[in-house]
Amino acid sequence: MNRISKVFQSEFFLQNNLHMSVNRFTEDFTVPYHEHDFIEYCYVAEGIGFHHIEQETFPIHKGLLFVIPVGVAHVFRPATPERSSKPPIVYNCLFDTHLATQLSIFQEQPIQEHISSLGSNASSYFSVFDRDGSIESIMLKLYREMSIKETGSKTMRYALLSELVVTVYRLKYGNEENIPNESADFNHVIHYLEQNLNQAISLSEVSRFSGWSSRHLQRLFLKHTGQSFGSFLQNLRIRKSCEILRSSNLKIGLISELVGYRSIDSFNTVFKKTVGLTPTEYRKSSFSQAKPVTRF
Repeated sequence: MNRISKVFQSEFFLQNNLHMSVNRFTEDFTVPYHEHDFIEYCYVAEGIGFHHIEQETFPIHKGLLFVIPVGVAHVFRPATPERSSKPPIVYNCLFDTHLATQLSIFQEQPIQEHISSLGSNASSYFSVFDRDGSIESIMLKLYREMSIKETGSKTMRYALLSELVVTVYRLKYGNEENIPNESADFNHVIHYLEQNLNQAISLSEVSRFSGWSSRHLQRLFLKHTGQSFGSFLQNLRIRKSCEILRSSNLKIGLISELVGYRSIDSFNTVFKKTVGLTPTEYRKSSFSQAKPVTRF
Protein backbone atom coordinates (compact mmCIF):
# COMPACT_ATOMS: atom_id res chain seq x y z
CA MET A 1 0.00 0.00 0.00
CA ASN A 2 1.56 3.28 -1.11
CA ARG A 3 1.06 6.13 1.34
CA ILE A 4 1.06 9.75 0.21
CA SER A 5 3.43 11.95 2.21
CA LYS A 6 3.66 15.61 3.02
CA VAL A 7 6.88 17.46 2.28
CA PHE A 8 8.50 19.24 5.23
CA GLN A 9 10.65 22.10 3.94
CA SER A 10 13.84 23.40 5.54
CA GLU A 11 12.70 27.02 5.51
CA PHE A 12 10.03 26.14 8.09
CA PHE A 13 12.12 23.81 10.26
CA LEU A 14 15.76 25.00 10.20
CA GLN A 15 17.28 28.13 11.63
CA ASN A 16 18.56 29.86 8.49
CA ASN A 17 21.69 31.26 10.07
CA LEU A 18 22.64 27.78 11.34
CA HIS A 19 21.22 25.48 8.64
CA MET A 20 20.28 23.10 11.46
CA SER A 21 17.84 22.56 14.31
CA VAL A 22 17.33 20.16 17.23
CA ASN A 23 14.01 19.38 18.90
CA ARG A 24 12.52 17.01 21.44
CA PHE A 25 9.12 15.61 20.53
CA THR A 26 6.64 13.25 22.17
CA GLU A 27 5.27 11.26 19.25
CA ASP A 28 1.52 10.97 18.67
CA PHE A 29 -0.93 10.26 15.87
CA THR A 30 -1.22 13.85 14.60
CA VAL A 31 2.07 14.22 12.71
CA PRO A 32 1.50 13.16 9.08
CA TYR A 33 3.52 10.65 7.14
CA HIS A 34 6.17 12.95 5.67
CA GLU A 35 9.46 13.42 3.84
CA HIS A 36 11.77 16.44 3.93
CA ASP A 37 14.40 18.35 2.00
CA PHE A 38 16.93 18.11 4.85
CA ILE A 39 18.79 15.27 6.60
CA GLU A 40 17.39 14.02 9.91
CA TYR A 41 18.98 12.05 12.76
CA CYS A 42 16.22 10.71 15.07
CA TYR A 43 17.15 9.34 18.51
CA VAL A 44 14.59 7.38 20.56
CA ALA A 45 15.13 8.49 24.17
CA GLU A 46 12.05 7.01 25.87
CA GLY A 47 8.93 4.95 25.27
CA ILE A 48 7.95 2.35 22.70
CA GLY A 49 6.11 2.35 19.41
CA PHE A 50 6.77 2.02 15.72
CA HIS A 51 8.74 3.82 13.04
CA HIS A 52 7.11 3.65 9.61
CA ILE A 53 9.74 4.24 6.90
CA GLU A 54 8.81 3.96 3.24
CA GLN A 55 7.01 0.58 3.08
CA GLU A 56 8.54 -0.88 6.27
CA THR A 57 7.57 -0.77 9.94
CA PHE A 58 10.13 -1.05 12.74
CA PRO A 59 9.38 -1.61 16.44
CA ILE A 60 11.33 1.04 18.36
CA HIS A 61 12.79 1.31 21.84
CA LYS A 62 15.25 3.47 23.75
CA GLY A 63 18.72 3.69 22.23
CA LEU A 64 17.82 3.38 18.55
CA LEU A 65 18.93 6.14 16.20
CA PHE A 66 17.58 6.40 12.66
CA VAL A 67 19.29 8.34 9.87
CA ILE A 68 16.73 9.63 7.35
CA PRO A 69 18.08 10.94 4.02
CA VAL A 70 16.46 13.69 1.96
CA GLY A 71 13.28 12.48 0.24
CA VAL A 72 12.67 9.40 2.41
CA ALA A 73 9.14 9.32 3.87
CA HIS A 74 8.60 8.26 7.47
CA VAL A 75 6.67 8.85 10.70
CA PHE A 76 6.87 7.69 14.32
CA ARG A 77 3.78 6.31 16.05
CA PRO A 78 3.04 5.22 19.65
CA ALA A 79 2.30 1.55 20.20
CA THR A 80 -1.29 2.38 21.13
CA PRO A 81 -3.51 5.48 21.19
CA GLU A 82 -4.34 4.85 24.86
CA ARG A 83 -3.16 7.59 27.24
CA SER A 84 -1.76 5.01 29.64
CA SER A 85 0.84 3.90 27.08
CA LYS A 86 4.41 5.20 26.98
CA PRO A 87 4.70 7.11 23.68
CA PRO A 88 8.12 7.47 22.07
CA ILE A 89 10.07 10.59 22.97
CA VAL A 90 12.42 11.38 20.10
CA TYR A 91 15.24 13.90 19.75
CA ASN A 92 15.50 15.09 16.15
CA CYS A 93 18.65 16.68 14.73
CA LEU A 94 17.90 18.33 11.37
CA PHE A 95 20.46 19.86 9.03
CA ASP A 96 20.91 20.60 5.35
CA THR A 97 23.77 19.80 3.00
CA HIS A 98 24.94 23.42 3.07
CA LEU A 99 26.87 22.47 6.20
CA ALA A 100 28.88 19.91 4.28
CA THR A 101 29.25 21.71 0.94
CA GLN A 102 29.73 25.32 2.05
CA LEU A 103 30.74 25.42 5.70
CA SER A 104 32.98 22.34 5.41
CA ILE A 105 32.51 21.22 8.99
CA PHE A 106 33.20 17.63 7.90
CA GLN A 107 36.86 17.26 6.96
CA GLU A 108 37.49 13.64 5.92
CA GLN A 109 36.42 12.58 2.44
CA PRO A 110 34.50 9.44 3.54
CA ILE A 111 32.35 11.57 5.87
CA GLN A 112 31.82 14.19 3.17
CA GLU A 113 30.74 11.52 0.68
CA HIS A 114 28.46 9.97 3.29
CA ILE A 115 26.69 13.28 4.00
CA SER A 116 26.52 14.06 0.29
CA SER A 117 24.79 10.72 -0.39
CA LEU A 118 22.26 11.41 2.37
CA GLY A 119 21.58 14.84 0.92
CA SER A 120 21.12 13.60 -2.63
CA ASN A 121 18.95 10.60 -1.65
CA ALA A 122 21.69 8.34 -3.05
CA SER A 123 21.81 6.19 0.09
CA SER A 124 19.16 4.36 2.08
CA TYR A 125 17.95 5.10 5.60
CA PHE A 126 19.59 3.07 8.35
CA SER A 127 19.65 2.69 12.11
CA VAL A 128 22.27 2.08 14.79
CA PHE A 129 22.01 1.20 18.47
CA ASP A 130 23.51 3.44 21.13
CA ARG A 131 25.29 0.73 23.12
CA ASP A 132 27.24 2.99 25.49
CA GLY A 133 25.03 6.08 25.74
CA SER A 134 27.38 8.27 23.67
CA ILE A 135 24.72 9.23 21.13
CA GLU A 136 22.24 10.18 23.85
CA SER A 137 24.87 12.35 25.52
CA ILE A 138 25.57 14.22 22.27
CA MET A 139 21.86 14.69 21.56
CA LEU A 140 21.20 16.12 25.03
CA LYS A 141 24.09 18.55 24.67
CA LEU A 142 22.89 19.57 21.20
CA TYR A 143 19.37 20.15 22.50
CA ARG A 144 20.70 22.31 25.31
CA GLU A 145 22.95 24.36 23.03
CA MET A 146 20.03 25.00 20.67
CA SER A 147 17.98 26.44 23.53
CA ILE A 148 20.55 28.92 24.86
CA LYS A 149 22.29 31.98 23.45
CA GLU A 150 25.78 32.16 24.87
CA THR A 151 29.13 33.06 23.41
CA GLY A 152 30.40 30.08 21.49
CA SER A 153 27.01 28.33 21.21
CA LYS A 154 27.09 28.35 17.40
CA THR A 155 30.58 26.85 17.36
CA MET A 156 29.54 24.29 19.97
CA ARG A 157 26.49 23.26 17.93
CA TYR A 158 28.62 22.58 14.85
CA ALA A 159 31.18 20.71 16.95
CA LEU A 160 28.49 18.52 18.50
CA LEU A 161 26.87 17.90 15.10
CA SER A 162 30.25 16.78 13.76
CA GLU A 163 30.66 14.47 16.76
CA LEU A 164 27.19 13.02 16.22
CA VAL A 165 27.73 12.35 12.51
CA VAL A 166 31.16 10.77 13.06
CA THR A 167 29.97 8.66 16.03
CA VAL A 168 27.03 7.28 14.03
CA TYR A 169 29.23 6.74 10.95
CA ARG A 170 31.71 4.71 13.00
CA LEU A 171 28.93 2.60 14.51
CA LYS A 172 27.49 1.89 11.09
CA TYR A 173 30.62 1.55 8.95
CA GLY A 174 33.64 1.38 11.27
CA ASN A 175 33.40 -2.35 11.96
CA GLU A 176 32.70 -3.01 8.30
CA GLU A 177 36.00 -1.35 7.41
CA ASN A 178 37.86 -3.43 9.99
CA ILE A 179 35.93 -6.71 9.88
CA PRO A 180 34.14 -6.81 6.54
CA ASN A 181 33.51 -10.56 6.51
CA GLU A 182 31.70 -10.59 9.86
CA SER A 183 29.28 -7.81 8.88
CA ALA A 184 28.60 -9.38 5.48
CA ASP A 185 28.02 -12.80 7.03
CA PHE A 186 25.68 -11.37 9.67
CA ASN A 187 23.64 -9.76 6.89
CA HIS A 188 23.28 -13.26 5.43
CA VAL A 189 21.89 -14.40 8.79
CA ILE A 190 19.28 -11.63 8.71
CA HIS A 191 18.39 -12.55 5.13
CA TYR A 192 18.05 -16.20 6.18
CA LEU A 193 15.60 -15.23 8.93
CA GLU A 194 13.58 -13.05 6.57
CA GLN A 195 13.29 -15.86 4.02
CA ASN A 196 12.31 -18.52 6.55
CA LEU A 197 9.86 -16.70 8.83
CA ASN A 198 7.20 -19.34 8.20
CA GLN A 199 9.45 -21.97 9.79
CA ALA A 200 10.11 -22.74 13.45
CA ILE A 201 13.54 -21.08 13.64
CA SER A 202 15.78 -21.74 16.64
CA LEU A 203 19.07 -20.17 17.68
CA SER A 204 20.81 -23.53 17.37
CA GLU A 205 19.53 -23.85 13.80
CA VAL A 206 20.87 -20.41 12.91
CA SER A 207 24.13 -21.39 14.59
CA ARG A 208 24.45 -24.40 12.26
CA PHE A 209 23.61 -22.22 9.26
CA SER A 210 26.11 -19.47 10.11
CA GLY A 211 28.93 -21.52 11.62
CA TRP A 212 28.98 -19.27 14.71
CA SER A 213 28.30 -20.52 18.21
CA SER A 214 24.98 -19.64 19.83
CA ARG A 215 26.77 -17.44 22.37
CA HIS A 216 28.62 -15.52 19.65
CA LEU A 217 25.38 -15.12 17.67
CA GLN A 218 23.69 -13.57 20.70
CA ARG A 219 26.58 -11.11 20.99
CA LEU A 220 26.27 -10.24 17.30
CA PHE A 221 22.53 -9.65 17.56
CA LEU A 222 23.03 -7.29 20.51
CA LYS A 223 25.89 -5.56 18.68
CA HIS A 224 24.16 -5.08 15.32
CA THR A 225 20.49 -4.74 16.31
CA GLY A 226 20.43 -3.82 19.99
CA GLN A 227 18.16 -6.82 20.63
CA SER A 228 18.53 -10.44 21.65
CA PHE A 229 17.98 -13.10 19.00
CA GLY A 230 14.53 -13.94 20.39
CA SER A 231 13.38 -10.32 20.54
CA PHE A 232 14.68 -9.58 17.05
CA LEU A 233 12.96 -12.64 15.56
CA GLN A 234 9.65 -11.82 17.27
CA ASN A 235 9.78 -8.19 16.10
CA LEU A 236 10.67 -9.36 12.60
CA ARG A 237 7.62 -11.65 12.55
CA ILE A 238 5.33 -8.88 13.76
CA ARG A 239 6.82 -6.36 11.32
CA LYS A 240 6.24 -8.75 8.43
CA SER A 241 2.70 -9.46 9.57
CA CYS A 242 2.03 -5.69 9.66
CA GLU A 243 3.21 -5.43 6.05
CA ILE A 244 0.90 -8.26 4.98
CA LEU A 245 -2.04 -6.80 6.91
CA ARG A 246 -1.55 -3.43 5.20
CA SER A 247 -1.13 -4.81 1.69
CA SER A 248 -3.53 -7.77 1.47
CA ASN A 249 -6.90 -9.16 2.48
CA LEU A 250 -5.51 -12.51 3.61
CA LYS A 251 -7.20 -14.07 6.62
CA ILE A 252 -5.55 -13.52 9.99
CA GLY A 253 -5.03 -17.26 10.50
CA LEU A 254 -3.10 -17.58 7.25
CA ILE A 255 -0.98 -14.53 8.03
CA SER A 256 -0.06 -16.00 11.41
CA GLU A 257 1.18 -19.16 9.65
CA LEU A 258 3.11 -17.14 7.04
CA VAL A 259 5.12 -15.42 9.77
CA GLY A 260 5.79 -18.59 11.75
CA TYR A 261 3.04 -18.89 14.35
CA ARG A 262 1.39 -22.29 14.60
CA SER A 263 -1.33 -20.96 16.92
CA ILE A 264 -3.50 -18.01 15.94
CA ASP A 265 -4.13 -17.35 19.63
CA SER A 266 -0.38 -17.01 20.26
CA PHE A 267 -0.08 -14.72 17.24
CA ASN A 268 -2.96 -12.51 18.41
CA THR A 269 -1.51 -12.29 21.92
CA VAL A 270 2.01 -11.35 20.77
CA PHE A 271 0.68 -8.93 18.14
CA LYS A 272 -1.57 -7.12 20.64
CA LYS A 273 1.26 -6.91 23.20
CA THR A 274 3.71 -5.53 20.62
CA VAL A 275 1.50 -3.25 18.52
CA GLY A 276 -1.16 -2.31 21.05
CA LEU A 277 -3.93 -3.37 18.66
CA THR A 278 -5.31 -6.72 17.50
CA PRO A 279 -4.41 -7.69 13.92
CA THR A 280 -7.96 -6.85 12.81
CA GLU A 281 -7.84 -3.44 14.53
CA TYR A 282 -4.43 -2.73 13.01
CA ARG A 283 -5.69 -3.56 9.51
CA LYS A 284 -8.69 -1.24 9.91
CA SER A 285 -6.44 1.51 11.30
CA SER A 286 -3.98 1.15 8.41
CA PHE A 287 -6.73 1.47 5.81
CA SER A 288 -8.14 4.56 7.51
CA GLN A 289 -4.67 6.19 7.61
CA ALA A 290 -4.10 5.46 3.92
CA LYS A 291 -6.42 8.25 2.80
CA PRO A 292 -4.63 10.81 0.58
CA VAL A 293 -2.88 13.69 2.34
CA THR A 294 -2.50 17.01 0.55
CA ARG A 295 1.06 18.05 -0.27
CA PHE A 296 2.31 21.51 0.43
